[in-house]
Amino acid sequence: MIARHLILLGACAVALGACRQPEVKISAATDQPHVAAASDIEAGRYLVLTGGCNDCHTPGYPQRGGRIPESDWLKGSGTGFYGPWGTSYPQNLRRTVAGMSEDDWVEMLNTREALPPMPWPSVRAMAEADKRAVYRYIKSLPLDGDPAPAALPPGQVPTTPYENMMPHGAGA
Repeated sequence: MIARHLILLGACAVALGACRQPEVKISAATDQPHVAAASDIEAGRYLVLTGGCNDCHTPGYPQRGGRIPESDWLKGSGTGFYGPWGTSYPQNLRRTVAGMSEDDWVEMLNTREALPPMPWPSVRAMAEADKRAVYRYIKSLPLDGDPAPAALPPGQVPTTPYENMMPHGAGA
């Protein structure tokens, strides 16, 4: 009787092991901390969600408390950020990744010096595995949405909606 239970337990363990989803490695071994998830796409989704990407790159996201369907994420925005640098617009990241390889994406995130309010120092500090996971997540989304308007130089007031980020008040 005990032998039969042990055989049954062993068979169940084998069956359970076969049904478990294997852990997916996001990239080659690294010493950098990075997000671990069931898949690289899930890691990328988590990073987009918690990293604030939607705050700028998804129209209406902060105003609606994040209650925007995932199908509308990262399509860019025609609402600019007006500041001393001019006016910058959040890019449609779906279109951005559609036009580049994963390695080009990582290189861009490592080296780009662009206009505020994009937090480039924070992006450069991300682990390479996380940069690749974000690319793979965005790449998994359908190509949708329009390109963002081109940035405007300092002093030119936008004709589109914009957030005024000009310093004002004491010490500005």
